[in-house]
Amino acid sequence: MANDLMEIAAESTRGGFFLVSGTALSTIIMALASILVARFLGPELYGQYTLALVTPQLLLLFTDMGINQGLIKYTASLRQRGEMIRVVRIIKYGLLIKALSGITIFIISYVFSGTLASTILQRPDLTLYVRIASISVLFQAIFTTLTSTFVGLDKTEYNALATNVHAISKAIISISLVLLGFGLFGAILGHVASYIIAAITSVLLLTTVLNSLKNSSKEKGFNDSNEIKTLINYGLPLYISAILIGFIPYYQSIVLAIYTSDVDVGNFKAATNFIALMTVLTVPITTALLSAFSKLDSETTKKIRHFFKLANKYATLVILPITFLIIIFSSEIVQIIYGSTYQYAPQFLASYCLIYMLTGLGFLTLTSLFNGLGDTKTTLKISLITSFSVIVLAPLLTLNYKVYGLIISFIIANMFGTLYGARTAVKKLQVTFDKHSLFRIYLCSIFSAFPVFMLKLTKLPNIASFIGGVVLYLSLYLTLIPLTKTITDAELATSDLIIQKVKFISFVMKPLLKYQRRILRLVTGTLKV
Repeated sequence: MANDLMEIAAESTRGGFFLVSGTALSTIIMALASILVARFLGPELYGQYTLALVTPQLLLLFTDMGINQGLIKYTASLRQRGEMIRVVRIIKYGLLIKALSGITIFIISYVFSGTLASTILQRPDLTLYVRIASISVLFQAIFTTLTSTFVGLDKTEYNALATNVHAISKAIISISLVLLGFGLFGAILGHVASYIIAAITSVLLLTTVLNSLKNSSKEKGFNDSNEIKTLINYGLPLYISAILIGFIPYYQSIVLAIYTSDVDVGNFKAATNFIALMTVLTVPITTALLSAFSKLDSETTKKIRHFFKLANKYATLVILPITFLIIIFSSEIVQIIYGSTYQYAPQFLASYCLIYMLTGLGFLTLTSLFNGLGDTKTTLKISLITSFSVIVLAPLLTLNYKVYGLIISFIIANMFGTLYGARTAVKKLQVTFDKHSLFRIYLCSIFSAFPVFMLKLTKLPNIASFIGGVVLYLSLYLTLIPLTKTITDAELATSDLIIQKVKFISFVMKPLLKYQRRILRLVTGTLKV
């Protein structure tokens, strides 16, 4: 791999690590805080707390306009070219646009809080709480913008820090105010205060970064109006895409409400709650890849093809075994987390996970490729295909197959969108998929599952079965990958170099890479005794 691609890959790995670790830690903190707040408030007040946040969070969708992804793309690409003055300028105008949209949505939510509480929530008594929660919209818009900017600036450790400041402050303030007797008001105030603190922290962190960038720059005659136009043109298709994709969960809920029972809906919700945890891994991967692809010149098709091929292969290597593990242990996972009440949730969880089987086709990498190269119109087309397919297929399949029909419609819709994206990437960018390696990854993932199923027949306790099965599966998978020559010696050497920027990853992965290298050389007959 060329030196510049090696550097981009190393930065992506480093960025992905901080994004995954930061997201995982903040998710755990937020989950624990939510559990405690729910316990202290009780079902009725916690239900009101949840409803009071619905309309501000729904309106928040209209503040983005694709600016966050635009900032990742342009800060990464402009930094790569050394145009630091344009980096500062585009961050400034990105923040300005988001702040103005945040203020606008805040005013709408604040002024019409009574109408929103009465019509959407059917709870006019929640007007005051909706009004208070509306304050968070402005600061959340600024906070998410700044965390995206850190990704483009290759300061993902600041992204992780800001995200955890938000989680910790929300946990401390909300729990403290509830315990002090402020009840529902205290919980909502904690929600608002956490975003204010996170936004201020992010501004301070960004200031330190921008001060360090002012020394070296290569400015190329772009004026302020050009920067705003660039962001709007890039972000508008993504804005429409976000609204379309954001609409799908609400549409699914409506379809379920019409064609299935409350029990089915509860089991489906329990399953999707756990699936949401997959985003702790998948979203950082796609975000880090967006920054990586943004650093590649759209005219250097050879580098783009090579980097995409490897990125898609590595994403499949990571995501596929996790997918199989969730499918295999869906029953144990539900039992451990929810108990035996949710009897249909394991089947729904296993079925829903099948969507990640599309990873090898570019499910997680194609939108990062297009967005990184500035082709957001193709991303919009993928979203249109996916959304339209769900709208058409969901009622038809849910009517006949209930929850399974809804899940199948969602998987088929995403398959259509992914196949269109893959076809477009091959046609426009001449990218290729490492078909032979991808096929072997799928085979290794499948064959590693058979001994685990045998272990499950021993009827061990759920936790013992889960831990033992995970260790067995990963041991087999990590052995089969080099044994089948799915990964080459050159790729292992490249991986070794890429992970050196993050000491923790290097500490964990070096022994595994050494083990795989020995097996591979044993198979190829190049092992030196």
